[in-house]
Amino acid sequence: MQHPGTGANDIVATMKTLGTKARAAASVLATASPERKHAALVAAADALRANSADILKANAIDLEAARANNISGALLDRLELTEARIEGMITGLRTIADLPDPVGATMAEWDVPSGLHIQRVRTPLGVIGIIFESRPNVTADAGALCLKSGNAAILRGGSDSYHSSQAILACLQAGLKAANLPEDAIQMVPTTDRAAVGEMLKGLNGNIDVIVPRGGAGLVARVQSEARVPVFAHLEGICHLYIDKAADLQMALDITLNAKMRRTGVCGATETLLLHKDIADTHLAPICEALMAAGCEIRGDADVVARIGGAKPASEKDWSTEYLDAILSVKLVASLEAAIAHIETYSSHHTEAIVTADTGAADKFFKHIDSAILVHNASTQFADGGEFGMGAEIGIATGKMHARGPVGVEQLTSFKYLVRGTGQTRP
Repeated sequence: MQHPGTGANDIVATMKTLGTKARAAASVLATASPERKHAALVAAADALRANSADILKANAIDLEAARANNISGALLDRLELTEARIEGMITGLRTIADLPDPVGATMAEWDVPSGLHIQRVRTPLGVIGIIFESRPNVTADAGALCLKSGNAAILRGGSDSYHSSQAILACLQAGLKAANLPEDAIQMVPTTDRAAVGEMLKGLNGNIDVIVPRGGAGLVARVQSEARVPVFAHLEGICHLYIDKAADLQMALDITLNAKMRRTGVCGATETLLLHKDIADTHLAPICEALMAAGCEIRGDADVVARIGGAKPASEKDWSTEYLDAILSVKLVASLEAAIAHIETYSSHHTEAIVTADTGAADKFFKHIDSAILVHNASTQFADGGEFGMGAEIGIATGKMHARGPVGVEQLTSFKYLVRGTGQTRP
């Protein structure tokens, strides 16, 4: 799994070469036609299907090693590939291929009194470094999104998904080759040495324009602390679901079960349930009992523990914990305003949802909560670029600048101004 040269100087040289190749490929992609990029993505999707057995074999190697290292259930879920998940990657690539090409699209245009005509048009960011853990499907999603948006990608997967990611990368590069685009447009760091990450965070001599980390809080915190280039990221996904007093019981139950238990290891999984005290007698027990029957541990405030047998007392730390597991903190709140206050205190500003038949309450929830994604009457697990119609996402950003929420092809572009005149000079 290591690059032949494992010394510090060898890693620096290897990473410098990756950066140089990526920059050269990015200059080709920036002007590649939409048809060639589309062809590359379709060919990559075909290669994924043709090589699915090899991808599953590679994934089995990673899974065996992960189990031997006693990796957590949540991380195993992220690491595992199945025929269905490979089909999901294939669908994602085809969906991205069919999206409108963002490069060169006019965002706005206008005339000014001097007679100049001004356009603001989308341009690629350049070279994007993606550092991720566990999820090998990120290889396909990130590579495809970068390609569609005219960017070169340098991928650094975790050691736990190394073989799976390499097998997927081979399919992406086969697609590039089939479309006569440079295979260096999507590269993977050929070593699991952590020093390679440090080199990426330095920017590879100015060759990386943006870093996107996808993984645990430790990885993201390191990237945000050490990166010398802009970062698109979220540190944690402490997502909240608020059941309002005007919520239908069956809808609330169905949404809560899905938001928590569909996949507990994803960043859009609900970690805290807030429920209006006025419906505690009708809604709390059925929802908690359904969760516990599904294998979820309930950690509640004093009111919840008093009402729900088997619930454990929640500590102050629970309200700010991203479990990524079948554990849910539950609290009764006196009002919508109290729910909003709790969320603003403990949220990581990723995704929050409200279940209510009162559109006024939903509007107030949307207006007063400052998270990247807000949801009314649906599961927080829809916090996903694919579900947003983006084909896939390179990650979810919770910052305030440029990209926020799912980062898709449009978020992977910047813009430039095109100014056209008829001989004007400035007085």
